[in-house]
Amino acid sequence: MTSDAEDNSLRFRRAQSVTRAEEITEQEKRVRKLQLDKPVHKPRDSLFTWSSEFADFTGLVNWGFLMLTIGGVRLFLENLLKYGFRVNPIEWIIVLTGYNEGDNRHYPSVVLLIFSVVPAVVSLLIEKGIAVGILSENIGQTLQMSNILFVITLPVAVLHFKGTEFSFVGATTVCFIYLILFLKLWSYAQTNHWCRNGAKGKKSNNKLRRQSLSAPNWNKLNSAEHEQTEEEKSDNAAAAGLVKYPDNLKLRDLFYFLLAPTLCYELNFPRTARIRKRFLLKRLVEVVFGVNLIMALFQQWMIPSVTNSVDPFSRMEPIKITERLLKLAVPNHLIWLCFFYLTFHSFLNLMGELLQFADRKFYGDWWNANNISVFWSSWNLPVHMWAVRHVYIPITVKGYSKFVAGLVVFAISALFHEYLVSVPLQMFRIWAFLGMMAQPPLGVLSRAAQRRLGARWGNLIVWSALILGQPLALMMYYHDYALAHLAPAP
Repeated sequence: MTSDAEDNSLRFRRAQSVTRAEEITEQEKRVRKLQLDKPVHKPRDSLFTWSSEFADFTGLVNWGFLMLTIGGVRLFLENLLKYGFRVNPIEWIIVLTGYNEGDNRHYPSVVLLIFSVVPAVVSLLIEKGIAVGILSENIGQTLQMSNILFVITLPVAVLHFKGTEFSFVGATTVCFIYLILFLKLWSYAQTNHWCRNGAKGKKSNNKLRRQSLSAPNWNKLNSAEHEQTEEEKSDNAAAAGLVKYPDNLKLRDLFYFLLAPTLCYELNFPRTARIRKRFLLKRLVEVVFGVNLIMALFQQWMIPSVTNSVDPFSRMEPIKITERLLKLAVPNHLIWLCFFYLTFHSFLNLMGELLQFADRKFYGDWWNANNISVFWSSWNLPVHMWAVRHVYIPITVKGYSKFVAGLVVFAISALFHEYLVSVPLQMFRIWAFLGMMAQPPLGVLSRAAQRRLGARWGNLIVWSALILGQPLALMMYYHDYALAHLAPAP
């Protein structure tokens, strides 16, 4: 009892002290207002102090955009005076159509892109063979794995033997499309495998229930049917309209998935009620304008900057390399931002609207990411969802730790990045692979900075990695490519 009384008195005194302090402050304010010197000062923090709780920096943001605009115009004029006007849409059309590929004009990139339909149809035939019992589960899965590996290795083999007949843009497009097909067919085969196992499990459960109902009480069964709620009846009615395995194994279903803006296969995708023509037209205009803008930036700004960086990089002059890196960082980052908006907002929304695909969350607010891990889980959601669904979760289900699963995901992503660079360039380097494998340690560093210095410093590390990391890798690849293919013969 005594200790409780002491605790209550302590709490009462503590509360009294706080109230007394506030009363003194308010009393001091009243007294100061009555002074004859007409005081104007009161306790206040500077606006840039964290404790001021001031958050309206709209004017500074406008100033920053204005300075960026002025700096961009100056760089544009400097580039124009130094290199002249280099934008040539006709040249880009020639490169993109593959007109200059090889001497025999067989358009090898177009041929490979058309051929990509074949392994997709083969995957469907294998699934139908497993579903009807022509192929056993083990044989079917082996054939699916062989078909998926064939998809990812075909561009490598063709470019190894016929690389001189491909343009760089054509080879890059082929590798990009075949990598997407590889991911989609992986998801297609694994999802159908899940559906088969689920259907077998339901059949076995139904058999067990029938065996246990040797003497059914029909009155109880009838009463149970009448006790179904309206919600259950509506759910059953809605489920009756859904496609079930193996009714999904059709060409129309497969091609819809191949064109849909997702890498994760489902039997029933969420669909919109109609196609919004105005929304579709806006995205189409953005795609056309964005493609031409990126091409123009490449021709006018990127190519001269990369070309001029080879010499100082070859001589290993740190100051000049740093200057070239910083100069290259601006156009590279601008093109990367344009590419992000063009791909993840304009093009994927365009395809989603055409196909009435309802899930349009293709990216998160990665620009607010406070560490590298958050960035990689929010900037490319189609790949992130594929990695979580088909790699991360299956690994953790088998009993491995989340750390091991995360490393496997980053290793696969690193291989994909290296594939998209080394195969079109026809030279194997590991810079993209090492850059991706450096992301987990960088994620630990950015999380430590976020905890100790605050979220703003973690976000600054993310932006620094994006702005400086990509041009450094670009300079290294172009340097190696120039030495291998563009260096003059001795």
